[in-house]
Amino acid sequence: MTTFVFVSGAGTDSWYWHLTAAELRARGHDVVAPDLPCSDDSAGLAEYAGAVVGAVGDRTGLVVVAHSFGAFTAPLVCERLPVELLVLLSGMVPAPGEPPGDWWARTGWERARREQDERDGRAPDDDAALFFHDVPPALAAEAARHGRDQSATPFARPWPPAAWPAVRTEFLLCRHDRFLPAEFMRRVVRERLGITPIEIDGGHLVALSRPRELADQLARLAGDRSAGPAA
Repeated sequence: MTTFVFVSGAGTDSWYWHLTAAELRARGHDVVAPDLPCSDDSAGLAEYAGAVVGAVGDRTGLVVVAHSFGAFTAPLVCERLPVELLVLLSGMVPAPGEPPGDWWARTGWERARREQDERDGRAPDDDAALFFHDVPPALAAEAARHGRDQSATPFARPWPPAAWPAVRTEFLLCRHDRFLPAEFMRRVVRERLGITPIEIDGGHLVALSRPRELADQLARLAGDRSAGPAA
């Protein structure tokens, strides 16, 4: 049995994972999805990682899955727990010493987002079209009730590790992501991790739009043969 440890992105709670978690539990796996102290101005990335470590407890067979901004927390978890696999899901890949708040400018995200908006014909302030374009409307409405205030504290301090953790790392790139566009993220993953991402269908909130497909992919990466071959 694998224990999947989900690390959420900015300004959200563990509800985001509930459909994918149910799929993985149905396959016989354990799931841990803690809420992070994102609204606490006294909490930085160390406290975020501490919340994850505390929720995991003495579980073993750990696969850490980090979404979006969660990619800054997950490697810190890997320094404190015996993680077997780290999966970044549309993750903001950090660099040593880089404050998360500088990630946007240093990676060239703003231009990539602007170009993606133009391709999609999307107004820059239309967050529904940005994040929920492929999420069922009822789920999108429910997701709005699970948003949380996000403190700026963890964005201001340099990312502490001197190097990427010595843990097998995979990146799941969502082909239809409008927030972190696919072409842009292919370059970021290549430059910062030196690996080729695994590409899957879906937008930025793929755990809501395609939970079964995501669960299948995660199970395959964890070595679950019952998940079958990749599509």
